[in-house]
Amino acid sequence: MQRLYDFLRRHPTGVDVLWAVVLFGIALASETAGGESQGTGSPLAIIPVVLLLCLVIALRRRMPEKMLLLAIGLGVAQLVLDVETTAADFAFLVIVYTVAATASRWASRLALTMGLCAAPLAQLRWPEEHSSTLGNVAIVIFQTVPFALAWVLGDSIRTRRAYFAQLEERNARLEKEREAQAKVAVAAERARIARELHDVVAHNVSVMVVQADGAAYVLDAAPDQAKKALETISSTGRQALAEMRRLLGVLRTGEHQEGGEYVPQPDVEQIEDLVEQCRGSGLPVDFKIEGTPRPLPSGVELTAYRIVQEALTNTRKHGGPHAGASVRLVYFDDGLGLLVEDDGKGAPHELYEEGGADGAGHGLIGMRERVGMVGGTLDAGPRPGGGFRISALLPLKPAH
Repeated sequence: MQRLYDFLRRHPTGVDVLWAVVLFGIALASETAGGESQGTGSPLAIIPVVLLLCLVIALRRRMPEKMLLLAIGLGVAQLVLDVETTAADFAFLVIVYTVAATASRWASRLALTMGLCAAPLAQLRWPEEHSSTLGNVAIVIFQTVPFALAWVLGDSIRTRRAYFAQLEERNARLEKEREAQAKVAVAAERARIARELHDVVAHNVSVMVVQADGAAYVLDAAPDQAKKALETISSTGRQALAEMRRLLGVLRTGEHQEGGEYVPQPDVEQIEDLVEQCRGSGLPVDFKIEGTPRPLPSGVELTAYRIVQEALTNTRKHGGPHAGASVRLVYFDDGLGLLVEDDGKGAPHELYEEGGADGAGHGLIGMRERVGMVGGTLDAGPRPGGGFRISALLPLKPAH
Protein backbone atom coordinates (compact mmCIF):
# COMPACT_ATOMS: atom_id res chain seq x y z
CA MET A 1 0.00 0.00 0.00
CA GLN A 2 2.83 2.35 0.84
CA ARG A 3 4.48 1.66 -2.52
CA LEU A 4 1.25 2.56 -4.32
CA TYR A 5 0.97 5.77 -2.31
CA ASP A 6 4.56 6.71 -3.10
CA PHE A 7 3.98 5.97 -6.79
CA LEU A 8 0.91 8.22 -6.87
CA ARG A 9 2.86 11.01 -5.17
CA ARG A 10 5.62 10.76 -7.76
CA HIS A 11 3.12 10.94 -10.69
CA PRO A 12 0.51 13.60 -9.80
CA THR A 13 -0.29 14.39 -13.45
CA GLY A 14 -1.07 10.74 -14.15
CA VAL A 15 -3.50 10.71 -11.23
CA ASP A 16 -5.19 13.86 -12.54
CA VAL A 17 -5.52 12.35 -16.02
CA LEU A 18 -7.19 9.30 -14.47
CA TRP A 19 -9.69 11.50 -12.63
CA ALA A 20 -10.29 13.48 -15.83
CA VAL A 21 -11.19 10.28 -17.66
CA VAL A 22 -13.54 9.27 -14.83
CA LEU A 23 -15.19 12.70 -14.89
CA PHE A 24 -15.60 12.54 -18.67
CA GLY A 25 -17.32 9.17 -18.38
CA ILE A 26 -19.67 10.45 -15.66
CA ALA A 27 -20.53 13.58 -17.65
CA LEU A 28 -21.14 11.60 -20.84
CA ALA A 29 -23.33 9.08 -19.01
CA SER A 30 -25.39 11.82 -17.34
CA GLU A 31 -25.94 13.61 -20.63
CA THR A 32 -26.99 10.40 -22.34
CA ALA A 33 -29.40 9.52 -19.56
CA GLY A 34 -30.73 13.07 -19.16
CA GLY A 35 -32.35 13.36 -22.54
CA GLU A 36 -33.20 16.89 -23.58
CA SER A 37 -31.16 19.70 -22.16
CA GLN A 38 -32.49 22.80 -20.51
CA GLY A 39 -30.45 25.04 -22.80
CA THR A 40 -31.26 25.87 -26.38
CA GLY A 41 -27.69 25.45 -27.64
CA SER A 42 -26.63 22.65 -29.95
CA PRO A 43 -26.00 19.33 -28.16
CA LEU A 44 -22.84 18.98 -30.27
CA ALA A 45 -21.34 21.91 -28.36
CA ILE A 46 -21.56 19.98 -25.11
CA ILE A 47 -18.91 17.42 -26.11
CA PRO A 48 -16.07 19.94 -26.73
CA VAL A 49 -16.94 21.81 -23.53
CA VAL A 50 -16.90 18.58 -21.49
CA LEU A 51 -13.59 17.50 -23.07
CA LEU A 52 -11.94 20.83 -22.31
CA LEU A 53 -13.25 20.84 -18.74
CA CYS A 54 -11.74 17.38 -18.28
CA LEU A 55 -8.49 18.78 -19.71
CA VAL A 56 -8.60 21.40 -16.94
CA ILE A 57 -8.65 18.54 -14.42
CA ALA A 58 -5.83 16.68 -16.16
CA LEU A 59 -3.42 19.63 -16.27
CA ARG A 60 -4.50 21.54 -13.15
CA ARG A 61 -1.26 20.96 -11.24
CA ARG A 62 1.07 21.31 -14.19
CA MET A 63 -0.36 24.61 -15.47
CA PRO A 64 -2.76 26.01 -12.83
CA GLU A 65 -2.92 29.61 -14.10
CA LYS A 66 -3.49 28.59 -17.73
CA MET A 67 -6.13 26.04 -16.72
CA LEU A 68 -7.91 28.73 -14.67
CA LEU A 69 -8.07 31.01 -17.71
CA LEU A 70 -9.30 28.09 -19.83
CA ALA A 71 -12.00 27.33 -17.27
CA ILE A 72 -13.13 30.98 -17.27
CA GLY A 73 -13.28 30.92 -21.08
CA LEU A 74 -15.32 27.71 -21.01
CA GLY A 75 -17.73 29.23 -18.49
CA VAL A 76 -18.24 32.25 -20.73
CA ALA A 77 -18.72 29.93 -23.73
CA GLN A 78 -21.39 27.98 -21.83
CA LEU A 79 -23.24 31.20 -21.10
CA VAL A 80 -23.01 32.47 -24.68
CA LEU A 81 -23.74 29.14 -26.41
CA ASP A 82 -26.44 28.24 -23.89
CA VAL A 83 -24.73 25.00 -22.90
CA GLU A 84 -26.32 23.92 -19.64
CA THR A 85 -24.30 22.89 -16.59
CA THR A 86 -23.10 19.30 -16.61
CA ALA A 87 -21.22 17.00 -14.27
CA ALA A 88 -18.02 18.19 -15.96
CA ASP A 89 -18.57 21.63 -14.39
CA PHE A 90 -17.20 20.07 -11.20
CA ALA A 91 -13.84 21.08 -12.77
CA PHE A 92 -14.59 24.68 -11.72
CA LEU A 93 -14.52 23.68 -8.05
CA VAL A 94 -11.32 21.70 -8.54
CA ILE A 95 -9.47 24.48 -10.35
CA VAL A 96 -10.52 27.05 -7.73
CA TYR A 97 -9.05 24.84 -4.99
CA THR A 98 -5.88 24.10 -7.00
CA VAL A 99 -5.16 27.73 -7.86
CA ALA A 100 -5.79 28.86 -4.28
CA ALA A 101 -3.36 26.20 -3.02
CA THR A 102 -0.52 26.40 -5.55
CA ALA A 103 -0.74 29.31 -7.98
CA SER A 104 0.26 32.96 -7.66
CA ARG A 105 -1.74 35.45 -5.64
CA TRP A 106 -3.34 37.18 -8.64
CA ALA A 107 -4.58 33.84 -9.92
CA SER A 108 -5.92 32.95 -6.47
CA ARG A 109 -7.91 36.18 -6.28
CA LEU A 110 -9.21 35.67 -9.82
CA ALA A 111 -10.28 32.11 -8.92
CA LEU A 112 -12.19 33.39 -5.87
CA THR A 113 -13.94 36.01 -8.00
CA MET A 114 -14.86 33.39 -10.61
CA GLY A 115 -16.18 31.03 -7.93
CA LEU A 116 -18.35 33.70 -6.35
CA CYS A 117 -19.74 34.78 -9.73
CA ALA A 118 -20.32 31.32 -11.23
CA ALA A 119 -23.50 30.40 -9.35
CA PRO A 120 -25.29 33.79 -9.75
CA LEU A 121 -24.52 33.91 -13.48
CA ALA A 122 -25.67 30.32 -13.98
CA GLN A 123 -28.89 31.00 -12.08
CA LEU A 124 -29.58 34.13 -14.14
CA ARG A 125 -28.91 32.22 -17.38
CA TRP A 126 -30.88 29.12 -16.44
CA PRO A 127 -33.34 30.07 -13.70
CA GLU A 128 -35.61 27.51 -12.04
CA GLU A 129 -39.02 27.85 -13.71
CA HIS A 130 -41.05 26.65 -10.76
CA SER A 131 -39.12 28.54 -8.06
CA SER A 132 -39.81 31.93 -6.54
CA THR A 133 -37.31 34.76 -6.37
CA LEU A 134 -36.48 33.90 -2.79
CA GLY A 135 -35.99 30.29 -3.82
CA ASN A 136 -33.60 31.30 -6.63
CA VAL A 137 -31.61 33.40 -4.14
CA ALA A 138 -31.40 30.40 -1.82
CA ILE A 139 -30.18 28.23 -4.69
CA VAL A 140 -27.50 30.80 -5.57
CA ILE A 141 -26.28 30.87 -1.96
CA PHE A 142 -26.33 27.08 -1.75
CA GLN A 143 -24.29 26.77 -4.98
CA THR A 144 -21.83 29.53 -4.02
CA VAL A 145 -20.87 27.99 -0.68
CA PRO A 146 -18.90 25.06 -2.25
CA PHE A 147 -16.80 27.48 -4.30
CA ALA A 148 -16.02 29.60 -1.22
CA LEU A 149 -15.14 26.49 0.79
CA ALA A 150 -12.91 25.19 -2.01
CA TRP A 151 -11.00 28.46 -2.11
CA VAL A 152 -10.67 28.65 1.69
CA LEU A 153 -9.41 25.05 1.83
CA GLY A 154 -6.86 25.71 -0.93
CA ASP A 155 -5.64 28.93 0.67
CA SER A 156 -5.29 27.17 4.04
CA ILE A 157 -3.18 24.47 2.45
CA ARG A 158 -1.03 27.16 0.79
CA THR A 159 -0.50 28.82 4.19
CA ARG A 160 0.35 25.48 5.80
CA ARG A 161 2.84 24.61 3.08
CA ALA A 162 4.47 28.02 3.39
CA TYR A 163 4.69 27.54 7.17
CA PHE A 164 6.33 24.13 6.81
CA ALA A 165 8.69 25.49 4.15
CA GLN A 166 9.65 28.29 6.53
CA LEU A 167 10.27 25.74 9.29
CA GLU A 168 12.44 23.65 6.99
CA GLU A 169 14.40 26.72 5.93
CA ARG A 170 14.83 27.73 9.55
CA ASN A 171 15.98 24.24 10.51
CA ALA A 172 18.44 24.21 7.62
CA ARG A 173 19.75 27.62 8.65
CA LEU A 174 20.08 26.53 12.27
CA GLU A 175 21.89 23.39 11.16
CA LYS A 176 24.33 25.47 9.15
CA GLU A 177 24.81 27.80 12.11
CA ARG A 178 25.48 24.81 14.37
CA GLU A 179 28.01 23.46 11.90
CA ALA A 180 29.68 26.88 11.69
CA GLN A 181 29.75 27.18 15.49
CA ALA A 182 31.20 23.68 15.73
CA LYS A 183 33.93 24.61 13.24
CA VAL A 184 34.68 27.81 15.18
CA ALA A 185 34.84 25.81 18.41
CA VAL A 186 37.20 23.29 16.82
CA ALA A 187 39.43 26.10 15.49
CA ALA A 188 39.46 27.79 18.90
CA GLU A 189 40.32 24.51 20.60
CA ARG A 190 43.14 23.86 18.15
CA ALA A 191 44.47 27.38 18.74
CA ARG A 192 44.33 26.78 22.49
CA ILE A 193 46.19 23.49 22.12
CA ALA A 194 48.79 25.20 19.93
CA ARG A 195 49.37 27.83 22.63
CA GLU A 196 49.55 25.18 25.32
CA LEU A 197 52.00 23.06 23.35
CA HIS A 198 54.17 26.08 22.63
CA ASP A 199 54.32 27.05 26.29
CA VAL A 200 54.99 23.50 27.49
CA VAL A 201 57.63 22.65 24.88
CA ALA A 202 59.40 26.03 24.97
CA HIS A 203 59.72 26.08 28.74
CA ASN A 204 60.61 22.46 29.42
CA VAL A 205 62.96 22.06 26.47
CA SER A 206 64.84 25.22 27.43
CA VAL A 207 65.26 23.85 30.96
CA MET A 208 66.49 20.53 29.58
CA VAL A 209 68.97 22.27 27.26
CA VAL A 210 70.41 24.37 30.08
CA GLN A 211 70.73 21.33 32.33
CA ALA A 212 72.28 19.24 29.56
CA ASP A 213 74.88 21.95 28.84
CA GLY A 214 75.69 22.18 32.55
CA ALA A 215 76.00 18.41 32.89
CA ALA A 216 78.37 18.22 29.94
CA TYR A 217 80.46 21.03 31.41
CA VAL A 218 80.90 19.45 34.89
CA LEU A 219 80.73 15.79 33.87
CA ASP A 220 84.41 15.11 34.61
CA ALA A 221 85.03 17.64 37.38
CA ALA A 222 81.82 17.18 39.41
CA PRO A 223 80.01 13.92 38.64
CA ASP A 224 77.45 14.52 41.41
CA GLN A 225 76.35 17.80 39.87
CA ALA A 226 76.16 16.16 36.47
CA LYS A 227 74.02 13.38 37.96
CA LYS A 228 71.70 15.96 39.54
CA ALA A 229 71.41 17.81 36.22
CA LEU A 230 70.50 14.54 34.45
CA GLU A 231 67.83 13.85 37.06
CA THR A 232 66.42 17.31 36.47
CA ILE A 233 66.38 16.64 32.72
CA SER A 234 64.58 13.35 33.32
CA SER A 235 61.91 14.83 35.61
CA THR A 236 61.42 17.83 33.32
CA GLY A 237 61.02 15.56 30.30
CA ARG A 238 58.45 13.43 32.11
CA GLN A 239 56.50 16.52 33.11
CA ALA A 240 56.56 17.82 29.55
CA LEU A 241 55.36 14.46 28.20
CA ALA A 242 52.54 14.33 30.74
CA GLU A 243 51.29 17.80 29.78
CA MET A 244 51.61 17.07 26.07
CA ARG A 245 49.62 13.84 26.51
CA ARG A 246 46.93 15.79 28.34
CA LEU A 247 46.70 18.30 25.51
CA LEU A 248 46.84 15.80 22.68
CA GLY A 249 44.24 13.70 24.47
CA VAL A 250 41.71 16.38 23.53
CA LEU A 251 42.21 15.34 19.91
CA ARG A 252 41.60 11.67 20.71
CA THR A 253 38.04 11.78 21.97
CA GLY A 254 36.53 8.39 22.48
CA GLU A 255 39.87 6.60 22.75
CA HIS A 256 40.90 4.81 25.93
CA GLN A 257 43.44 6.76 27.89
CA GLU A 258 45.96 4.40 29.38
CA GLY A 259 47.44 5.13 32.75
CA GLY A 260 44.39 6.99 34.12
CA GLU A 261 43.66 10.69 33.82
CA TYR A 262 46.21 13.11 32.52
CA VAL A 263 47.85 15.77 34.65
CA PRO A 264 45.37 18.55 35.54
CA GLN A 265 45.87 22.04 34.17
CA PRO A 266 48.42 24.09 36.11
CA ASP A 267 47.17 26.84 38.40
CA VAL A 268 48.51 29.79 40.40
CA GLU A 269 49.70 27.59 43.26
CA GLN A 270 52.07 25.79 40.88
CA ILE A 271 53.82 29.03 39.90
CA GLU A 272 56.05 28.60 42.94
CA ASP A 273 57.06 25.12 41.67
CA LEU A 274 57.74 26.68 38.28
CA VAL A 275 59.99 29.29 39.89
CA GLU A 276 61.86 26.57 41.80
CA GLN A 277 62.38 24.67 38.57
CA CYS A 278 63.85 27.77 36.94
CA ARG A 279 66.12 28.32 39.92
CA GLY A 280 67.29 24.74 39.61
CA SER A 281 68.17 25.34 35.98
CA GLY A 282 70.45 28.24 36.94
CA LEU A 283 68.14 31.23 36.52
CA PRO A 284 67.92 33.36 39.72
CA VAL A 285 64.25 34.24 40.31
CA ASP A 286 62.85 36.40 43.08
CA PHE A 287 59.24 35.42 43.80
CA LYS A 288 56.75 37.34 45.98
CA ILE A 289 53.00 37.27 46.58
CA GLU A 290 51.23 40.41 47.77
CA GLY A 291 47.66 40.59 49.02
CA THR A 292 45.42 37.76 50.18
CA PRO A 293 45.36 34.73 47.86
CA ARG A 294 41.85 33.60 46.96
CA PRO A 295 40.21 31.14 44.54
CA LEU A 296 40.23 32.11 40.85
CA PRO A 297 38.34 30.84 37.83
CA SER A 298 40.20 27.97 36.17
CA GLY A 299 40.78 30.02 33.00
CA VAL A 300 42.43 32.81 34.98
CA GLU A 301 44.55 30.29 36.92
CA LEU A 302 45.87 28.73 33.70
CA THR A 303 46.42 32.14 32.07
CA ALA A 304 48.47 33.42 35.02
CA TYR A 305 50.62 30.28 35.06
CA ARG A 306 51.27 30.37 31.29
CA ILE A 307 52.18 34.07 31.33
CA VAL A 308 54.81 33.51 34.03
CA GLN A 309 56.06 30.38 32.25
CA GLU A 310 56.40 32.17 28.89
CA ALA A 311 58.07 35.21 30.50
CA LEU A 312 60.68 33.11 32.32
CA THR A 313 61.29 31.06 29.18
CA ASN A 314 61.95 34.26 27.20
CA THR A 315 64.32 35.46 29.94
CA ARG A 316 66.27 32.23 29.74
CA LYS A 317 66.40 32.38 25.93
CA HIS A 318 67.10 36.08 25.40
CA GLY A 319 68.36 37.50 28.71
CA GLY A 320 71.92 36.23 28.53
CA PRO A 321 73.96 33.99 30.86
CA HIS A 322 73.94 36.35 33.86
CA ALA A 323 70.30 37.46 33.73
CA GLY A 324 68.07 37.34 36.78
CA ALA A 325 64.29 37.64 37.02
CA SER A 326 61.61 38.62 39.50
CA VAL A 327 57.97 37.49 39.65
CA ARG A 328 55.26 39.38 41.56
CA LEU A 329 51.68 38.24 42.11
CA VAL A 330 49.44 40.96 43.53
CA TYR A 331 45.89 40.20 44.65
CA PHE A 332 43.73 43.32 44.32
CA ASP A 333 40.10 43.58 45.31
CA ASP A 334 38.98 43.28 41.70
CA GLY A 335 41.90 41.69 39.92
CA LEU A 336 45.12 39.72 39.94
CA GLY A 337 48.26 41.57 38.90
CA LEU A 338 51.28 39.85 37.38
CA LEU A 339 54.68 41.47 37.00
CA VAL A 340 57.64 39.59 35.55
CA GLU A 341 60.90 41.49 35.00
CA ASP A 342 64.47 40.58 34.17
CA ASP A 343 67.76 42.48 34.08
CA GLY A 344 69.16 40.76 31.01
CA LYS A 345 70.06 42.22 27.67
CA GLY A 346 66.43 42.29 26.56
CA ALA A 347 64.51 40.60 23.79
CA PRO A 348 64.65 41.40 20.08
CA HIS A 349 61.95 43.67 18.71
CA GLU A 350 60.24 40.90 16.76
CA LEU A 351 59.48 39.10 20.02
CA TYR A 352 57.07 41.76 21.24
CA GLU A 353 56.20 43.52 17.97
CA GLU A 354 55.50 40.63 15.61
CA GLY A 355 54.34 37.94 17.96
CA GLY A 356 57.40 35.79 18.62
CA ALA A 357 60.95 35.17 17.61
CA ASP A 358 59.87 32.02 15.81
CA GLY A 359 57.81 34.14 13.44
CA ALA A 360 54.77 31.91 13.97
CA GLY A 361 52.89 34.26 16.27
CA HIS A 362 53.15 32.06 19.35
CA GLY A 363 55.15 34.47 21.57
CA LEU A 364 53.58 37.49 23.17
CA ILE A 365 50.70 37.27 20.70
CA GLY A 366 49.74 34.05 22.47
CA MET A 367 49.96 35.84 25.83
CA ARG A 368 47.68 38.63 24.60
CA GLU A 369 45.17 36.09 23.30
CA ARG A 370 45.11 34.33 26.66
CA VAL A 371 44.68 37.58 28.57
CA GLY A 372 42.02 38.77 26.14
CA MET A 373 39.99 35.60 26.62
CA VAL A 374 39.63 36.30 30.36
CA GLY A 375 38.99 40.01 29.85
CA GLY A 376 42.36 41.25 31.11
CA THR A 377 45.09 43.58 29.86
CA LEU A 378 48.75 42.94 29.02
CA ASP A 379 51.71 45.27 28.68
CA ALA A 380 55.09 43.99 27.46
CA GLY A 381 58.27 45.69 26.37
CA PRO A 382 61.88 46.61 27.27
CA ARG A 383 62.63 48.21 30.62
CA PRO A 384 64.17 51.71 30.68
CA GLY A 385 67.20 50.46 32.61
CA GLY A 386 67.70 47.33 30.50
CA GLY A 387 66.03 43.98 30.44
CA PHE A 388 62.41 43.12 29.73
CA ARG A 389 59.15 43.64 31.57
CA ILE A 390 55.75 41.93 31.29
CA SER A 391 52.77 43.09 33.34
CA ALA A 392 49.22 41.78 33.21
CA LEU A 393 45.97 42.48 35.03
CA LEU A 394 43.46 39.65 35.15
CA PRO A 395 39.90 40.09 36.43
CA LEU A 396 39.38 38.43 39.81
CA LYS A 397 36.05 36.73 40.39
CA PRO A 398 35.10 34.22 43.06
CA ALA A 399 35.30 30.67 41.79
CA HIS A 400 31.97 28.80 41.75
